[in-house]
Amino acid sequence: MKKTMFIALLCTLSMAFFACNRETVTPDEPQPSGGDSTVVEEPNDDIYQFSVLDGAGDSVSLSQYRGKVLLVVNTATQCGYTPQYTDLQRIYETYQDQGFVILDFPCNQFGSQAPGSYDDIHDFCTGTYHITFPQFAKIDVNGANASPLYVWLKSKKPANIKWNFTKFLINRNGEVVERFEPGDSMTKVENAIKEEL
Repeated sequence: MKKTMFIALLCTLSMAFFACNRETVTPDEPQPSGGDSTVVEEPNDDIYQFSVLDGAGDSVSLSQYRGKVLLVVNTATQCGYTPQYTDLQRIYETYQDQGFVILDFPCNQFGSQAPGSYDDIHDFCTGTYHITFPQFAKIDVNGANASPLYVWLKSKKPANIKWNFTKFLINRNGEVVERFEPGDSMTKVENAIKEEL
């Protein structure tokens, strides 16, 4: 009887010893890779990761503009800067064959100067300024409801959008290379575009 109890005690102590000294791997710890060469890629940090809505409310991936030089502009139809549409259209016509595109995003956040529906805005811009570059659905560029595109643009050239007709120049790799404030001369904007082309 004493011998049996001694053996049982010895077994218990041995098991406790090995349990305490055994290397344990918890579910939260990474398992050995065993030579696995899988690489987790970082998400692309370019404009092509975004989709926006067109005037009909359909989603448009900006990846369709890959390889082009882009000028992204928040616009308004009743602003003191609205006549910039004339220069924007001229610049677009001059350089579109070289791979240049203007992306127009109407925004009513500044002085409520872009009232009306998308159709109202588009009819005004095509009728008055004869624009032919892509125009998208109205968006917010600041605040809680800001478009993810504009959150990203502002992260690259920090500061909230101050007013209508702020412009971001995007190179052929989809990267923000310059930001222009509404009062910057269109000659300055055009020269920067030419450098990217």
